[in-house]
Amino acid sequence: MTASPNQLEHIKRAAAVKVMIFDVDGVLTDGSLTYGPDGEATKTFNVLDGLGIQLLQKSGVATAIISARQSPIVVRRAADLGIMHVHQGIHDKRVAFARLLEATGFTAAQCGYIGDDVIDLPLLLQVGFAVTVPTGHPEVQYRAHYVTKAGGGRGAVREVCDMVMRAQGTYDAALAPYFA
Repeated sequence: MTASPNQLEHIKRAAAVKVMIFDVDGVLTDGSLTYGPDGEATKTFNVLDGLGIQLLQKSGVATAIISARQSPIVVRRAADLGIMHVHQGIHDKRVAFARLLEATGFTAAQCGYIGDDVIDLPLLLQVGFAVTVPTGHPEVQYRAHYVTKAGGGRGAVREVCDMVMRAQGTYDAALAPYFA
């Protein structure tokens, strides 16, 4: 089967990614916020997404989180996955993005970003590979390079991680230990 011109463009963009950046609510989670009896918010993360992030990191792609919300749960999840760059509680995500670029030495064109709402547009318009989820805001979907088939918190992140590894030729090596 031959790839369409649109698919070839996604592959080209994914192949250039040196750091993949994830929004949290609506991307790493399904966007739901559950409040406990003491007012604490809880989030549910997908294990397939988590392994995808770890495999992506092992393949040589750095990972980061940029979220406007502040949550100790995100810090815990990032630590569990080995995500070194976590920027939270910054409503203007451009500020966090500038800090990330400075810390990593990468350019915006070498970054991928997956977000789902208009607050993510400033980053989606700068990065080399802009991704959203099927429930992403229509303005975001219109401007994204790729819309995942899986939903946020339901495998969208894994889909993107696998796509980047396939585009970079590291997918088979990443999965090889599981076939031994």
